[in-house]
Amino acid sequence: MFKEILQVGGPVMWLILACSVVALFVFLEKLFYLHRIQVNVGDLVRGLINVLKRGNIVEAVSLCDDTPGPAAHVLRSAILSYEQGDDDIAQSIQDAALSEIPRLESRMNILATIAYVAPLLGLLGTVFGMIEVFRQINEVGAFVNSKNLAKGIGEALYTTSGGLCVAIPCYIAYNYLVSRIEAIILDMEKASSEIIYFFRHAKPGENGKPANGKAEK
Repeated sequence: MFKEILQVGGPVMWLILACSVVALFVFLEKLFYLHRIQVNVGDLVRGLINVLKRGNIVEAVSLCDDTPGPAAHVLRSAILSYEQGDDDIAQSIQDAALSEIPRLESRMNILATIAYVAPLLGLLGTVFGMIEVFRQINEVGAFVNSKNLAKGIGEALYTTSGGLCVAIPCYIAYNYLVSRIEAIILDMEKASSEIIYFFRHAKPGENGKPANGKAEK
């Protein structure tokens, strides 16, 4: 059945099939990547703050190195630059985020493109099918029958349905991955805000005391 659909659908159907294979590969690759870097950022920040309160910068950096995900990399940059002042900490966080966000969003454009192009390929197949139908009508004339028109109509219907069957899951998968990426970016921003707040109010090694010497409430 599947082989018959490909044969009737013609070259456009093979293009749609290729798009579906590429889209499936991109989706699975991004899904596994996002699952691998997913961590509890709240626990990570609390653990880092506890280590930094003891003044153990090396252990804090090692903890970031051993933790996957962009939030850990951003926190590592902030820790390494904490002695340089608030402006430098913010700049280091921004620089790290600028390198992490494109990595999160890599190849998402492929999935979006396939979701957009697949219906157009289906429409192109429909046009080719209708051209075949009119060619048969022109050749056979008044004696045209359903058998003469079956190939063109089949190509039109199969390619249209094939394009939609690829585009709809691609669109759903794209939006799902975008929501996951946005959640990770939000966690990264929250972690950055918390570490900046800590550096402003409780320097490492001061046991939670703020810079002005007053105990935190």
